[in-house]
Amino acid sequence: MSEQQNPAQDQFKRTMKVRHLVMLSLGGVIGTGLFFNTGYIISTTGAAGTLLAYLIGALVVWLVMVCLGELSVAMPETGAFHVYAARYLSPATGYTVAWLYWLTWTVALGSSLTAAGFCMQYWFPQIPVWIWCLVFCCAIYLLNVISTRFFAEGEFWFSLIKVITIVAFIVLGGAAMFGFIPMKDGTPAPGLSNITAHGWLPNGVLPILMTMVAVNFAFSGTELIGIAAGETQQPEKVLPLAIRTTVARLIIFFIGTVFVLAALIPMDQAGIVKSPFVLVFEKIGVPWAADIINFVILTAILSAANSGLYASGRMLWSLANENTLPRAFARVNQRGVPLLAITVSMIGGLLALISSVVAPDTVFVALSAISGFAVVAVWLSICASHFVFRRRHLQQGKSLAQLAYRAPLYPLTPVLGFLLCLLACVGLAFDPTQRIALWCGIPFVLLCYAAYHLTHKSSPKPEEANDVA
Repeated sequence: MSEQQNPAQDQFKRTMKVRHLVMLSLGGVIGTGLFFNTGYIISTTGAAGTLLAYLIGALVVWLVMVCLGELSVAMPETGAFHVYAARYLSPATGYTVAWLYWLTWTVALGSSLTAAGFCMQYWFPQIPVWIWCLVFCCAIYLLNVISTRFFAEGEFWFSLIKVITIVAFIVLGGAAMFGFIPMKDGTPAPGLSNITAHGWLPNGVLPILMTMVAVNFAFSGTELIGIAAGETQQPEKVLPLAIRTTVARLIIFFIGTVFVLAALIPMDQAGIVKSPFVLVFEKIGVPWAADIINFVILTAILSAANSGLYASGRMLWSLANENTLPRAFARVNQRGVPLLAITVSMIGGLLALISSVVAPDTVFVALSAISGFAVVAVWLSICASHFVFRRRHLQQGKSLAQLAYRAPLYPLTPVLGFLLCLLACVGLAFDPTQRIALWCGIPFVLLCYAAYHLTHKSSPKPEEANDVA
């Protein structure tokens, strides 16, 4: 990292350990995308198509994370993505990436709180979704403003509940698939035959491309490891371990979970108004299983919202720390919390209130698509930044041995990751329900570039990369 530290950087406390970092990332990932969007993907692509889409998504996540690993170990900074993009691509790109990632989590916060409202309606169908959104807005905000250590410890236990639930779901669902647990009506479970009941790809290959952003949205949150790098003890040791552990667990959890869902839920019964997990446990003859899984899904979604507010607040702090926002956003209180940045980021909760009043199910898909587009654009920048970083590192006469962590298979890793992310964005154009992400996302990117050039006409050139490592 550069030897010249910004004083504001030292105000963050390095209180996160490897268990916090792994669970923070898992907490950000295991949430709305997996618990609700998977139903939408099954209904669009079919069971076999969903499995294929998630396998491609797992490959993309691995490619992006190993690129991020090399960058974040060399430069462990809070809110790191836009710093890398500014240093290795262009200052305007860095500025845009920061705002895109803020948009990712702020909009995801809205969709998460809407999904939490759906969960509560399972028990209280008479109470409007927006009331639950308001209650959860207040709870998530309080969790984030108490202290970073309190947030990290709380997120660790929230995420642990989710991990245990996913394992239990795979075990119980697998037992139902193979006939060890009967269905509620006494009939045998659909099992493996359900995966191809409508054909391998009932709607063709195109729906897989159309839903790749939804799949990537489900995996979004793994990159939180990079966001938290500046608040991590011994980042050169902790970050590579956290990345390996997180990616391995995600692939096992996601592919195992989707396999069970695809085998037990008919394509024509899948959707987003009710979580596919609840659908499965309603069918399985286990007493109170649907209520228990609905409660766990609720805590899981709130945990993801908790991580989202953390990420969006840190990104605003980072923008201010780089002097692209007023310095007030860079201030942290005596507990190490960027209070103003978190408060402004809570606007995502207001989005949830609006969406849940207008049309919860329709707007939920739109919010998820916008958030997915933004995170895929950030992943594009991570791959591109890593490609340039490694080239520049070698051009300066430095050896690969100087890098504490190296992404394997360079340059294939960043190039393939970039192309797959780009392909996912193209897929949005073919899906009418998600196309709004392009209509909102592309103008947002152009607006960010324009805003940067208007406000930084005489700004000095960014710090050169030869300060690093």
